[in-house]
Amino acid sequence: MSNNGKSSGELNYVTANRFYVEMENSITASFSECSGLGVKINKKPYREGGVNDQQRIILGEAEFSDITLKRGMTDDLTFWDWVSSIVGDYKQPSLPIERRNINILLFNQAGETMQYWTLIAAVPVGWKAPALQADSSSVAIEELTLAYEGLKIEKPGGGKVVTSFKSGRGKSGYFG
Repeated sequence: MSNNGKSSGELNYVTANRFYVEMENSITASFSECSGLGVKINKKPYREGGVNDQQRIILGEAEFSDITLKRGMTDDLTFWDWVSSIVGDYKQPSLPIERRNINILLFNQAGETMQYWTLIAAVPVGWKAPALQADSSSVAIEELTLAYEGLKIEKPGGGKVVTSFKSGRGKSGYFG
């Protein structure tokens, strides 16, 4: 079977080094690494009386793993300002926690967005400064760790609409 010259079973693989991270629907920094994205669904085995050769699996809540973003240190304090607002301004301790939707976009060599993940209601739960060494010549890397309440995975033009995701980029991504 063919669809516009492509086999219906053909998959479009992309490399893991082509990604962007959006915060509040704009790219605020370039990241060298994004790790930890995942979900685990808790399960509980249940054994029925008299059925000794199998078990039932009862599914529970989903647990989203923390995600770690790494980037070269710059003079941009966007992430530190966000972390600092969570740690708290002692003059205004009643401020609400600022949660943000974070989009992680994976694109192909042509610059087309292939898939994206939306971290719903993300909050910073960790920030780490780089190790400083007088004899080092490597780039200083800072880390931001985020926890989030939900996850949506989408393929542009491929189905359901994500109501929490509004973007100003075109169908073909940032390079289209």
